[in-house]
Amino acid sequence: MEDTNWYYCQWVYFRSTRLPDINNMVLHASFSSRSPKFCVVGGGPAGFYTAQHVLRARQDVEVDVYERLPVPFGLVRFGVAPDHPEVKNVINTFTQTAKHSRCNFYGNVNVGKDVSLGELRQAYHAVVLSYGAEDNRRMGVPGEDLAGVYSAKDFVGWYNGLPSCQELSPDLSGDTAVVLGQGNVALDVARILLSPVDILKKTDITQPALEALEKSQVRRVLIVGRRGPVQIACTIKELREMAKLPGTRPQMLASDFDGVAEALKDVPRPRKRLTELLLKTALEVPDEDEQERRRRASRVWAFRFFRSPVEVLAGPGTSRTAGIRLAVNRLEGSGERAHAVLTGEVEDVPCGLIISSIGYRSTLVDPSVPFDSRKAIVPNINGRVHQGLYCSGWLKTGPTGVIATTMNNSFDTAKSLTDDMASGAVDLSAAKAGSQSIAGLLEKRGVKPVTFSDWEKIDSVETSRGEATGKPREKLLTVQEMLQVAHQ
Repeated sequence: MEDTNWYYCQWVYFRSTRLPDINNMVLHASFSSRSPKFCVVGGGPAGFYTAQHVLRARQDVEVDVYERLPVPFGLVRFGVAPDHPEVKNVINTFTQTAKHSRCNFYGNVNVGKDVSLGELRQAYHAVVLSYGAEDNRRMGVPGEDLAGVYSAKDFVGWYNGLPSCQELSPDLSGDTAVVLGQGNVALDVARILLSPVDILKKTDITQPALEALEKSQVRRVLIVGRRGPVQIACTIKELREMAKLPGTRPQMLASDFDGVAEALKDVPRPRKRLTELLLKTALEVPDEDEQERRRRASRVWAFRFFRSPVEVLAGPGTSRTAGIRLAVNRLEGSGERAHAVLTGEVEDVPCGLIISSIGYRSTLVDPSVPFDSRKAIVPNINGRVHQGLYCSGWLKTGPTGVIATTMNNSFDTAKSLTDDMASGAVDLSAAKAGSQSIAGLLEKRGVKPVTFSDWEKIDSVETSRGEATGKPREKLLTVQEMLQVAHQ
């Protein structure tokens, strides 16, 4: 114990002298070579929640978090809507985890490219895959590759500063936009398209996106779903925000709500409250103040139910989107189990912008990992994949739920891991080198990791830039910029 304390003191001293990142990794490993070590692949909510739970459950475990980008927090940074700053407060919890004495963050490390999964498994007692769902689920209809069609993942990444999406340059010159899907992300997209720019100027939306939205000609957004009002996938909070969005008014089809009021007696309370708000927004005559607000509104939004995309239509002689053909559906069954059946009818909707929000897909980081390509998940039992290999987050469950859902499923994975450590299912008898061996590999390959203290430099620059314009932050938009700040 005395030797360990001596090494710890030396480590704290040397960390304070700001040795290069690779040396920090080696030094950290040297003072605790006998400790159980596990690493997390992915620095988003699932990764940090998994790390947090294991650190609390065991006082001897060390955790390293590897992230492909130079910055942490995943979808909290790049997925949460700019006008939802309260959701981003969870970053405070993740920061506490990252700064824990037995946790280290290494950004700018691409597992599968800079270091293999096999090399991680050799260096650690256990590896948890938590890198989420980074791919788009395609519509599978003719014309979906036309200019003017975007995935919600890319569109959200564009206005949230995801480096890979900064060349998107969406065409906002048309009057009508169609969003396919009726979940929270679809409503986020619709709300950002229709929000007064004065509201967005006070958020951390990127400056290029703000300038594009300021010039936007989009005045009408249709939010399309294949099933009905009783099956809508958004939450009541998101619906309430749409209903109260300044400068906008709802414009529904009354026929979409036939029989909905009668069906409410058989649905669970949360669903009932959501559907009642939807009925009220769509059909009830509002009070005088609301009527006046709607009369003054210059922008329109609407849900379109019982519709599925059939084809994206190009303009005459162009490869640009001019509209979308929708199949008209009817429902068979009731409640959550109802499924859409084609009626044979179609309708064409003129529009210049289509955003597909029909889901995300996880991808495979290494061929040795089992993968269900239909569900786009790693098959697992309570997060267990193989001996010493685990998964959490959307890679485990598919892209469902909110951050609290991810927290619970990550805690379940962490419990599986700690239970396996206690039972001997994870072999802790052999010492593992952890970040020490990974540091050497990265150095040979010319990869310089970004530590959490490096991230704090980026954070400081972004918040300073934001303060200058009255925003919470102005994000750095390229990996090169991030690395320049981190390693200066």
